[in-house]
Amino acid sequence: MIDTAKRKLLELGTLSAIAASALLVGCGKKEEPVAQTAEPASAPASAPAAKPEPLKIAFAYIGPVGDGGWTFAHDNARKALEKEFGDKIVTSFVENVPEAADAERVFRDMVAQGNKLIFGTTFGYMEPMLKVATETPDVKFEHATGYKQAANMRTYDSRTYEGAYMAGVIAGGMTKTNTLGVVGSVPIPEVLRNLDSFTLGAQSVNPKIKTKVVWVNAWFDTAKETEAAQSLINQGADVLFQNTDSSAVLQTAGKNKKMAFGWDSDMTAYSPEAHLASAVINWVPYYTQAVKEALDGTWKGGGHVWLGVKDGAIDLVSINDKVPAELKEKAEKAKAGLKDGSLVIWKGPIFNQAGKEVLKKDEVATDDFLRGINFYVKGVEGKIPSAK
Repeated sequence: MIDTAKRKLLELGTLSAIAASALLVGCGKKEEPVAQTAEPASAPASAPAAKPEPLKIAFAYIGPVGDGGWTFAHDNARKALEKEFGDKIVTSFVENVPEAADAERVFRDMVAQGNKLIFGTTFGYMEPMLKVATETPDVKFEHATGYKQAANMRTYDSRTYEGAYMAGVIAGGMTKTNTLGVVGSVPIPEVLRNLDSFTLGAQSVNPKIKTKVVWVNAWFDTAKETEAAQSLINQGADVLFQNTDSSAVLQTAGKNKKMAFGWDSDMTAYSPEAHLASAVINWVPYYTQAVKEALDGTWKGGGHVWLGVKDGAIDLVSINDKVPAELKEKAEKAKAGLKDGSLVIWKGPIFNQAGKEVLKKDEVATDDFLRGINFYVKGVEGKIPSAK
């Protein structure tokens, strides 16, 4: 009996111990497995930004790049653009493009080759360029010396008449016959403005000056320019000026032991003894501005830009040592006046060849007046070929 009771108590104790043990296990903190930290996935390498396509720019030239004058000056500016903008642009050019229907074909071909900025560098390209521009609105067109614009075509020019005036100052003081000779290209306002300004500059130091003109009806024709220069010398001109593109006038003066000027570019090397100075154009300021605008999206069509001495676009350079210091000083004074605005070339009173007053005393010509000049000033002899 006693043994049976003891056994019951032992069994009860064992069950209680098992239950207590189970309870402790149930109330204990469950051990979580250690999470394996995965290596972070490496971000995909960022692809390099796509390099923008270069802006394709084309130039149409009236003459050869080696003409030593007008076209040479434009092409020097084109080369300067390549240095300035590097691989942001690609330039090309077509030389000897006539001012005729063929110019339209050249402009269309430039568009077809993917050019988005096209420069036409002579007056006679105006109508062909305007026609192509209106048909290709996604291309930007720039026309030198013209006056017609469109939404995607604007015009630009340099105040070449300022260089002509400064050359005239020297010519007026260097002539011994009081007779100057000018070889004219085409009788349009641009050229008339230049030869008139040359005469005004000469008359500012020598009121006795007379100017004779021979027209060749071409921008670049060495044979015609040579013949015209010789004709002027035969008529008594001892200082020659030109609005043509080659060095033929200067070289002809040299062969005749006369004097002349370089035009558009520095022509000293073609006849150092005959060379008095060169009235030069620097197209770099304008071309740089136009390309920057095309690249940054600020380019706008329409309107006209006209740059001169004050903009660094026009200068008189390489004045010959045979020019007296006093005369050189007068030319430098004229340059300084054009730069700071104190000298105004076209300020009245100014009279035309027939003696009619075209600008009253103290009246200053507007740009519209200058762009429309169709007369010779007093002192210029002969008739304008297109005049009736």
